Amino acid sequence: MYPEERQHAIATLVSERGRLAVTAVAEQFGVTTETVRRDLALLERAGMLRRVHGGAVPLGALTLVETGLGERHGTRTEAKRAIATAALELLPGMNGSVILDGGTSTAALADVLPPDRRLYVATNSVPIAARLSASPGITLHVLGGRVRGLTQTAVGDATIRALADLRVDVVFLGSNGISPGHGFSTPDEAEAATKRAMARAAQRVIVLADSSKLGREHLVRFAAVEDVDVLVTDGDADPGVVAELETMGIEVLVA
Repeated sequence: MYPEERQHAIATLVSERGRLAVTAVAEQFGVTTETVRRDLALLERAGMLRRVHGGAVPLGALTLVETGLGERHGTRTEAKRAIATAALELLPGMNGSVILDGGTSTAALADVLPPDRRLYVATNSVPIAARLSASPGITLHVLGGRVRGLTQTAVGDATIRALADLRVDVVFLGSNGISPGHGFSTPDEAEAATKRAMARAAQRVIVLADSSKLGREHLVRFAAVEDVDVLVTDGDADPGVVAELETMGIEVLVA
């Protein structure tokens, strides 16, 4: 393979995977890590990616832009379904308690909750609350607060105060971005504050996020890697990022 072909392939992989590790590229193309770093430097100068510690991410990986819930519902549905199915193994036992954060991956979990499992479920998500309101085994607690139209979740002081009075077995959080350096992040400060309060209210913190979120960094961090017990993602996750997260002490479950 000519250098130009390899560089084009690297740029394509970064765009598709969201993050690419230097070691993984070197192994895939049979070149040295020094060669890969030179390729990444050239591609960064050409405006095709952004170099980060240990690899590269797309130019838009560090972003302030937040995608609306409606736009996200139709994306990576199979991956989210697989993540939700894998997350069922992490539910507490009969009469256990959970918090479900807003988002499409957590909504996918709400869709597959077993009908014969009695659970206390607290959520700040209007769509998830609507889904679970008629479930016979669910004792539903809807967290109040200001509802953001973009995400259809309650956030703000009232939501955080309500969470301060709760203590549940497990919280399932969504995340817009996940990176070893920046942790788990979201573009909005109010969303981040609510997610932090959810994590404080739970004995076990689990994040559900498809592989496109790995390697991405958003404006506000709501949890460091060490603050999360388990990350559930899909089989397209970059092995280099997964390995780096695991070395930092988090369990990564690949659905």
